[in-house]
Amino acid sequence: MYTDPIADFLTRIRNAQKARHKVVEIPSSNLKKEITKILHDSGYILNYKFEDGTPGTIKIALKYNPKTKTPAITSIERVSSPGHRKYTGAEELPRVLNGLGIAVLSTSKGVMTDKIARRENVGGEVLCYVY
Repeated sequence: MYTDPIADFLTRIRNAQKARHKVVEIPSSNLKKEITKILHDSGYILNYKFEDGTPGTIKIALKYNPKTKTPAITSIERVSSPGHRKYTGAEELPRVLNGLGIAVLSTSKGVMTDKIARRENVGGEVLCYVY
């Protein structure tokens, strides 16, 4: 059992990309499913599949540049942790690489990127940065 499932999720993706894997399997939860959907919609992963079962899993097809074989995700890092939560208001939402990356937030209106949170004018817990 691990204490921070989101950090484990991000680390599995990071490690799979360093090892040049095409697909990575991750234990499922509702929050991880929402983060996976955001990564897909933002173009950081190719595809995903939610598999049901006793321990449900998420299969993520990782995305690489076809010519240089470099991963689409340059960096993926956890911001808020169980021991040190990072909350931000709607006015102070972070900008990752001047808007080139995304910050994933958990808000009262669900899990969303910093761009959508700015549009909706909501703040929340900053889960991770992706670029």
